[in-house]
Amino acid sequence: MRGSLAVSVASLGLSIVPASQAAEMDTVKIIIAGGDLSAPIEITDPAVLAEFKVGAGPGHTLWLNSREGVPIAVYHGFIVDWNRGEVGLPEGLKTYKVSFVTTRHDPGTYVVRYAIAPSTTQGYVYLPGKGDPGYQDDVRLILRGVEGNWFHAWSEWEKVANPLIAGGSLLSAAGRGPYTGRSVAFNRYFRTVLRS
Repeated sequence: MRGSLAVSVASLGLSIVPASQAAEMDTVKIIIAGGDLSAPIEITDPAVLAEFKVGAGPGHTLWLNSREGVPIAVYHGFIVDWNRGEVGLPEGLKTYKVSFVTTRHDPGTYVVRYAIAPSTTQGYVYLPGKGDPGYQDDVRLILRGVEGNWFHAWSEWEKVANPLIAGGSLLSAAGRGPYTGRSVAFNRYFRTVLRS
């Protein structure tokens, strides 16, 4: 059993992350930049950050004991709808750099690209592949085995990111809450959305 488990984990290209490392990889800040934003958006609300853990999804391993790990089947996690598989990005979309700052160090930030189709508000996530900026640091945090591809975004991520990006420069600095440039009422709205 142990030999077949090791072969299946290796053949899937998954890394085994010890439980101690997974616990150290909480998301502490999300930064959305680029595209048509006049300034980066920072998300620091712990209730929102808890929904988007870098370690969720392919490459995450559940430890049965100190020596054997089993890949977890995940359909939604991090910010990707893994169940829908890889997808081609529609042409002409603005892309945003999304950085997930974690409690891990050297490296501690996982970076992806995000795009929104204006006609459908469907979000798309790109995991950097070999040769792309950020790839080396990303795979040092978690090797998913699906890098270099676009995926449909998870609907929970779209509920948070899309309105923030759409209103990126609409609010004044007055009443800023955990979202840079966002009001406290806006933060309460997203806590409610994530609970539903």
